[in-house]
Parts: sequence; structure tokens; C-alpha cells
Amino acid sequence: MIKINLEFTAKDAEKAVKRKDVIIVIDVLRCTSTIITALANGAKGIIPVKTVEEARKIHQQYPYTVLAGERKGIKPRGFYFGNSPLEFHPTEVDGKNIILTTTNGTKTLCNSKGAKFVFIGAFLNINAVTDTALKSAKRENCGLSLVLSGKQGKFSLEDYLCAGAMLERFTLHKIDASDAAFASLLTFQQVYDSLINSIFQGHHAQYLKSIGLEEDVRFCCKQNKYKLVPYLKGEIITPFKKVR
Repeated sequence: MIKINLEFTAKDAEKAVKRKDVIIVIDVLRCTSTIITALANGAKGIIPVKTVEEARKIHQQYPYTVLAGERKGIKPRGFYFGNSPLEFHPTEVDGKNIILTTTNGTKTLCNSKGAKFVFIGAFLNINAVTDTALKSAKRENCGLSLVLSGKQGKFSLEDYLCAGAMLERFTLHKIDASDAAFASLLTFQQVYDSLINSIFQGHHAQYLKSIGLEEDVRFCCKQNKYKLVPYLKGEIITPFKKVR
């Protein structure tokens, strides 16, 4: 029986790594949603980094890469993409390697690098990522951690609800969910019929709406739009099927 754990912030990813769990990183608004969309639209790979300065340095070394990211929701100076999944059209990203830095999500990914299996999840790929992660945990005979990116070290409503949606999928199998993980399921089930409205009550969704990014929030709330499962191996994220 697989143990399902839930961690709440980027820093907590280190706990999952120490347990040697399979990890699913969640940052619904918007990092993991953007990664899933970019790869689904043909990007070759995504390189997550913690800081804007690090992203620029890597880009100088490898000028064929493309800079993407945000600070306070806004694209940094000199970057080609921001952090909106709606920017990553096939004609713009096909075949390209993208260096990505965001306020919360890429920090969580970087903090998860010590794990053998790090998958990227969001509402956009719930079924695919949960099924893939669970199979990996069974094969490795280890636990599975949902690691929420949070917002600047604090609890994030939308990530928690996404974890609950994943728990609903996990409960189709024999699992041992932590109390925190099970609570996310109960919360998700409570707001299922008003999911988007509930997410818009969260601080980050309200902020994105205030800067004109309401459509990003709505897009990121779509469930199972993609079957693709991004996978972090070493320094780069690619679709799991290409590296398995």
C-alpha cells in the first residue's frame, strides 16, 4: 500500500527528498501549468532555475535557449516569455529549450532535484500524472509526496485543491493517505461544483486578475486537458515517455 504525503511549500520539498518519495510538484498558478502546456505544444525541454540572475547567466552560455519567467506575475526585462501558459503557442516553442524562473514553482522544482522521480502536475494533467507517479512509487516500493509550491513560503489554496483532485484519483487504488492529504480531498469534494469560483477567492488568483491575467486562471483550472507528464531528470524537464 502506497503512502501518500502532502507538503505545503517549496522548502518542504526537502522532506520528501529525504524520505526518498516519488514527488509530484504542484504550482497551479502558474508554473506547473505553464510547463505542461509548453511541452504539450512542442517545447524540447524546460530548465528550471531559482533566480533571474541565474537564468540570464545560463542563457549567455547557451544563447539558443529561450528565457521565460516572472516576478510578481510580470515578465522580467529582456525575457521572451512570461509565465502565462497562453503565451506558449506551438509556433513559438516547438523544438526549443526554455529556461524558466518563477517566484515559487521553480524553487520547489530545484529543491526536489534529489529525488529519483520528480513529476510536474496541475489540474491540466491530473489523471496522467497521478497514474504515472503511482506506478513509479509501486515499482520503487516507496512513498509518494504531493509538494505544493505555495506562495512565498505560505499556504496556497489552488495548489491544495489540486492536491485534493489528485487524491480523488489516487483513492481508486489502495493507498494510505496522510491526514493532510485526505483533508485536501475532502476540501476538493466540497467545492467541486464551484471550483473556479473557489480558486478566484484565493489571494494569488485575485492578484493575477488585478493585473489582467484572469484568463490564465481560468485556463489553469481546466482538468485533464493534457495526457502529457513532465519529468525532471538532472537539470531539465522533458515529457516522461521520452526518458523512460
